Amino acid sequence: MTSNSRFTLTRTLPANATDAALASDVTQGLTRFPKTLPPKWFYDARGSELFEQITELPVYYPTRTEAHILRESAPEIARLTEARTLVELGSGSSYKTRLLLSALGPPLTYVPVDVSESALAEAGHALLADHPGVTVHALVADFQQRLPLPPCPEPKLLAFLGGTVGNLLPAERARFLASLRARLGPHDALLLGTDLVKDPATLVAAYDDPDGVTAAFNKNVLHVLNGRLGADFDPDDFAHVAAWDSDNEWIEMRLRARRALSAKLPALDLSVDFRAGEELRTEVSAKFRRQGVRAELAAAGLRLHRWWTDPAHRFALSLAVPAPVAS
Repeated sequence: MTSNSRFTLTRTLPANATDAALASDVTQGLTRFPKTLPPKWFYDARGSELFEQITELPVYYPTRTEAHILRESAPEIARLTEARTLVELGSGSSYKTRLLLSALGPPLTYVPVDVSESALAEAGHALLADHPGVTVHALVADFQQRLPLPPCPEPKLLAFLGGTVGNLLPAERARFLASLRARLGPHDALLLGTDLVKDPATLVAAYDDPDGVTAAFNKNVLHVLNGRLGADFDPDDFAHVAAWDSDNEWIEMRLRARRALSAKLPALDLSVDFRAGEELRTEVSAKFRRQGVRAELAAAGLRLHRWWTDPAHRFALSLAVPAPVAS
């Protein structure tokens, strides 16, 4: 743990946890059919830079739309929750969080949760400079695993923004939302960002931009495997694919092998064969409808309290509270 009077950083993950998780995900995902990898492995330093570029693309609406909704709704969120602690899961740079911090006002405790210690430290110190009434207790943790929150003032507001919940498959989402409910006291709340179902052309364009930035981001997972596992993938051997699955109402990003090939991953003592045209799924990004969000929250023991969206109904923020327990 590192600490000063207003900034504390606690590591809840073992030092080798990220390496172990990568090894497990790659071993399991590349030896099954169809092949899959979780999208969290896009994000080394280069991947984070590419994603920041994606958020600035005209066709990529989610980030700026959510920021617009937050800007408009933050005062009401502050009034409804009266939160004295803001816990943000997958906080990253904490860019959009500043809108909530300003609305909630001091004194306030901010608990950013991320797997990147460097990102937490950088964002935390920047926030302290801009928000002198805030105390930051950063957690290096995987929010899908055990998440021991530090003692903090109540009520708490848990924020999971960016539509990242859509990267979880339905069964994973159900477990995850239930785990969040278990961390909420009777006066706490959950703020959830969800991308909404819309016309497929708009959705596919957001994940397959004409400048090829998203393609580079998708292929960056191969650079990560090369750098961290000594793999010998040639990203040029794969084509970027973004496809709308109308049955599941989600976007899939895949990497399609342009030819038959074999890749070696020496750190795992593993060799992986691809047939020509075989695809590796690297991301699922589910899109939601209001009634579906309400139902998934209810199944987790949460009640949809408020719903905010933009005029075009492209993205939504949901404020959920613990549902009364039936007697």
